[in-house]
Amino acid sequence: MMSLLVFKERLKEFYAKFDIYITPVIKFVYSYLAFWLMNRNIGFMAKLTNPLVPLVLALACSFLPYSAISFLAAAFMLAHLWAVSFEVTLVMAVFVLVVALLYYGFHPGDSCLLILTPIFFVLKIPYAIPLIVGLSGGMISVIPVGCGIFIYYTLLYVKQNAGVLTNEISADMMQRFSQIVKSLFGNKLMLVLIAAFAAAIIVVFILKNMSFDYSWIIAIVAGTIAQLVVIFIGDITMDVSVPVSELIIGVVVSLILSGIYTFFVFAVDYSRTEYVQFEDDDYYYYVKAVPKMTVSTPDVKVQKINARKLQRPQR
Repeated sequence: MMSLLVFKERLKEFYAKFDIYITPVIKFVYSYLAFWLMNRNIGFMAKLTNPLVPLVLALACSFLPYSAISFLAAAFMLAHLWAVSFEVTLVMAVFVLVVALLYYGFHPGDSCLLILTPIFFVLKIPYAIPLIVGLSGGMISVIPVGCGIFIYYTLLYVKQNAGVLTNEISADMMQRFSQIVKSLFGNKLMLVLIAAFAAAIIVVFILKNMSFDYSWIIAIVAGTIAQLVVIFIGDITMDVSVPVSELIIGVVVSLILSGIYTFFVFAVDYSRTEYVQFEDDDYYYYVKAVPKMTVSTPDVKVQKINARKLQRPQR
């Protein structure tokens, strides 16, 4: 444990010293991964599938705020959808516009969740999103996470039905539009996962703000249980099936990632908890103080010995 705490402190010092360089690198990796995954899964516009396009866009995003990165990613996604179906593009464009106006107009801090949520789904570890969001955000973060789930399943629908969507002779525009809307918003698995993630975020957020010991660890476990309960209820009532092996592996990896996040953000020593009571003219205050687990990094000094001084004089 001591070596991990030393590593944590060194990592914090390194980031504080070089954050002006680290932040653009993080944005570059985040952006490039989003553009590359879209090219790999819905790369229907040939001009955008050139490997240089995601690279150039990611380099530009390195110096932009996350809200601007989300805007470029949405435009990139709509361009690929346009090459497949006008109807799907219109539905997604209206959805993005409504979300931008009704939510991000007054709460822009969670825009990265629109991209991170589909990425975690592609990486087969989506169950980590509600746990980490519940620990770091608020209950209102349910909205961008739910929107990210909708975006993922929309792209998955386009990928699986690209041949049908590009066949304009099969039906008229209104019929295709109606079928697309029904397929997108009637996806039972998507609705169950939105409910499961929302329940997990709310449970984790409520429990981690309570004052009992090990609240963050208990919140992670309870949030995982909340996800599984909602998924099992959806399996029974809505006949939604989730691969058991994929679910177990995803949950285990999500628990590990959440534990790592807790260690780096909220590592405290409950054995040295103190309770303080004081008052002023209007109130009595009862304070529970839990010290953080911190150590000072060892200051290693290397002394160089000049080999010439060790040479004995020749007789």
